[in-house]
Amino acid sequence: MGLKKQIEAEHEELQQEIRRTKLPRGRETFGIVEQRLGGTRMRVRCLDSKTRICRIPGRFKRKLWVREGDTVLVEPWELSGETKGDVVFKYRKAQIQWLRKTGHLKEMGEFEEF
Repeated sequence: MGLKKQIEAEHEELQQEIRRTKLPRGRETFGIVEQRLGGTRMRVRCLDSKTRICRIPGRFKRKLWVREGDTVLVEPWELSGETKGDVVFKYRKAQIQWLRKTGHLKEMGEFEEF
C-alpha cells in the first residue's frame, strides 16, 4: 500500500513539472549548451541555427546550474542579439520528452547529432 502511494505521488509531481514547462515567447528560442566558458558564460547552439555566447543573469546565478548538453531557453539580447543572449530556463528530462512528444522540439533530433 505504501509503495502505491509513493508511485502516485511521484506521478503527480511529474505531471506538475510538465504543466510548468516554459515555452518560448517572442524572441526566445531553444538551445543546447555546447561549452562552458567560465563564470556564468557558455556557448549555446540555438534552434534558430545561431551559436551565441550566453550568460546566466544575476537573478538566476544561484538557482540555475547548467552543464554541457543541457537543453535551455535562450533570450537573445536587444543589441548583439545574433551573437549574445541570456539563459532564462533549463529543461529537465521529463519536460524535454513532453516537448518532443508535442512537437516543439522536432528539429532538435537532427540538431543534436553533430
